[in-house]
Amino acid sequence: MYTRSYRAAVTLPPVLWVSLFLLLAYVLLLMYSFWSVHSGLIVHAWSLDSYRRLIGNPEYLGVLLRSMRIAAFVTLAALVLGYPLAYYLSFYSRHKRLLYQIVIVPLWVSYLVRAYAWKTILGTDGVLNTLLQSLHLTSRPVSALLYSPWAVWVTLTHIYTPFAFLPIYAALEHIPRSLVEASQDLGASTRQTFWRVIVPLSAPGIVAGATFAFVLSLGDFLAPLLVGGPNGIMISNIVVSLFGAAYDWPMGAAISVGMLLLVLALLIATERLEKKWAYV
Repeated sequence: MYTRSYRAAVTLPPVLWVSLFLLLAYVLLLMYSFWSVHSGLIVHAWSLDSYRRLIGNPEYLGVLLRSMRIAAFVTLAALVLGYPLAYYLSFYSRHKRLLYQIVIVPLWVSYLVRAYAWKTILGTDGVLNTLLQSLHLTSRPVSALLYSPWAVWVTLTHIYTPFAFLPIYAALEHIPRSLVEASQDLGASTRQTFWRVIVPLSAPGIVAGATFAFVLSLGDFLAPLLVGGPNGIMISNIVVSLFGAAYDWPMGAAISVGMLLLVLALLIATERLEKKWAYV
């Protein structure tokens, strides 16, 4: 239907865009990870010093494990909050469009506004501490609410729950209602229909939502910076400091390459799970 020149004209711009701003950036990142820093200057000599320092320093591994643990908790909380809401909207709500818009409205608000809102809520003079003191549950402000891994978990859960909700809702909407009716006609209870029909058919959406929540929260650095404090620093904050004040670009690139490989492995695993559980 289309000439070869037309297909080339349509395909070439996005290919060049991806190659220039994505693939080339990854190549430069990989190259920097094999260089080193001496006397405050980046030496373009190939070496594995950055990777040796990365493997030999237990602090980096500790921060990475903490980041993965926080991301796992955020993913679990996002699924616990997102799946029941998506299920209700898909099967029982009479005002799907209105409630759907309410759910995605937070995505229209600036990330910084949402993060600073939680900083205001969890602060020593914030809404939560004021409420606890007014109810006489505490005699003084609870300082542990802010600048802690818990604060990072709460903030990231609020920010990334819509990203888990959207693919789950899409998967639930595409479930043929005839299968649900057939399950009920065959004598299955509501609970049996949910666990044996709805949950398996919505599994690709669950996997996609969990992947979104985990990957986005693992790479987040603003929320830990605003509400995390010293105990809430995540691996992305280390990368930012290495590329910034520390001026150790090779080390920052090495950590970034490691995170990239981790994310790619996760995406490959989730893609296989989605293909396994996909339905026509």
